[in-house]
Amino acid sequence: MRKTGPIEIVRPRDLAEAVRLVAEGGMPLAGGTDVFVRVRNGQWDPPFLVYIGELPELQGVELREGGAEVGAAVTHAELLRSPLAERLPILRLALSTIGAPAIREMGTLGGNLANASPAGDGLIPLYLLEARVRLAGPAGEREVPVEEFILGPGKTALGPGEIVRSLWLPFPEGKPLSYFRKVGRRRALVIAVASLGALLWLEGDVIVKARLALGSVAPTVLRPREVEAALVGKPLNPDALRPLAEELSQAVKPISDIRASADYRRKVAGNLLLDMAQALSATKSQG
Repeated sequence: MRKTGPIEIVRPRDLAEAVRLVAEGGMPLAGGTDVFVRVRNGQWDPPFLVYIGELPELQGVELREGGAEVGAAVTHAELLRSPLAERLPILRLALSTIGAPAIREMGTLGGNLANASPAGDGLIPLYLLEARVRLAGPAGEREVPVEEFILGPGKTALGPGEIVRSLWLPFPEGKPLSYFRKVGRRRALVIAVASLGALLWLEGDVIVKARLALGSVAPTVLRPREVEAALVGKPLNPDALRPLAEELSQAVKPISDIRASADYRRKVAGNLLLDMAQALSATKSQG
């Protein structure tokens, strides 16, 4: 049922007041790219919304030794314009595929995280970088790994009154190659039926370390660690990785929905591994 009446939006003075309002039943609101759609469609019916998009405590991108602290209300566009986008190419590759430019100006990394969609493009680099989520709540602040924060589609480890405050993004050691691609049914504003992000460390043409993260093929973003381990020692070319493409297809746990069948998603996941090998070997030869 679509919601037709107005909904109250409360603007807290600071993070402490925001936490109190959320503990009283309010729903956090930052960019609103998902919240407004779901409230209007009747999927969500909160008593009121708590606008946290301009709280100073949730702003800023701070580069430090070993990583970067990103405020939860920093928009995708702000991140893409920041020095962090050059320092972390995987972040730039993934965020630049999110929606249209206007959506990237409004949507936030914290909101993408809190929505916990298996198709969330912004989640792929967070899993690959092994990010940590910093939460603020009535009992104070705590920090959890991103893989422990997201529990399932739309489900997170947020406790009563807790808000995502920031994310800690560690800088990877060395200079891994970065890859991101998503496949969808149409080009414009595509929601992925399957996506793959990767960080690969090479010695010569041989993979010495690998991280993979897949979207839209399991209840949460998937790190196929057995496939990651199997990549080590393999040369970076599609022929050498073809057997692992089948292994990756079997490792995913997709569903069938209006956008694609489970079998199609399995096939795409395997093909994306081969596309990764082709694309990164070409990048390496050019660089």
